[in-house]
Amino acid sequence: MKITILGCYAATPRSFTNPTSQVLEIKNNHFLIDCGEGTQVQLRRNKIKFSKIKHIFISHLHGDHFYGLVGLVSTFRLLNRESELHIYGPKGIKEIITLQLKLANSWTNFPLIFHELTSKDPQLIFENSKVSVTTIPLKHRVYTNGFLFREKEGDRKLLIDKAEEYNIDFALFKSLKKGKDVVSEDGELIPNHLVTDDPVPPKSYAFCSDTVFDPEIVPLIKKVTALYHESTFLEDQAELAFPTKHSTAKQAASIARMAEVQKLILGHYSTRYGKIELFRQEASEIFPNIVLADDGMEIVVE
Repeated sequence: MKITILGCYAATPRSFTNPTSQVLEIKNNHFLIDCGEGTQVQLRRNKIKFSKIKHIFISHLHGDHFYGLVGLVSTFRLLNRESELHIYGPKGIKEIITLQLKLANSWTNFPLIFHELTSKDPQLIFENSKVSVTTIPLKHRVYTNGFLFREKEGDRKLLIDKAEEYNIDFALFKSLKKGKDVVSEDGELIPNHLVTDDPVPPKSYAFCSDTVFDPEIVPLIKKVTALYHESTFLEDQAELAFPTKHSTAKQAASIARMAEVQKLILGHYSTRYGKIELFRQEASEIFPNIVLADDGMEIVVE
């Protein structure tokens, strides 16, 4: 599982940082999460092929999280895209994007499919044979969702030496990987656990931005492999967090500790701060395993 940070700073624009957007690579899927201004340039800069992006997840309709979307969709049109593009986001996103395309006379020449979200409860919004995606309802100034990406459990590990020792025909190896007991060439029933090991534990990734400090999300993200949680403010301006419905680095760390996650990724830093290392310093007082997101960073989750 790999997360490429295309942008991880808050709304105020700067020439050397970018607003929220990232690409999650998980089980051969490439999911674009949020699409702030400049996302398509960042995709180019980070050498991520546009053709790999088939599903885009938008957390909420604040500009620093989706203003790059219509530009990206328009570029897909210029590149003669043919494959479907699925966009998941709050109700209203279809109206916004299609109005822009209409007034620019730039209708897509590929299927553009919107999945508008309204539920305030967790909702399964995408699933294939390898991955599922569920919403994480967040508390912000407008309707907002985080997203929980979970790998499905893979095949069991076949112990070739053991399979040969028990004289199991090669044609039955696939059944063994699926967890089935098989009959050897000697006519003996071989229990699966004798010739296989447990599969690699499935990984999970929770994306939570933007949100006020909200312990109610803890059960939804319990024990995830990695959590991205906004950390707009440091403690010296913690009084700004609740009115703006954002979080501090320490609050993000508290959520990570309560949820017993393996790794916490901080981001959505206010541009008023000169050094993002300060966010690590404050959060690490509460939770130890912290990664500071930064534009262009690749985070590989083992």
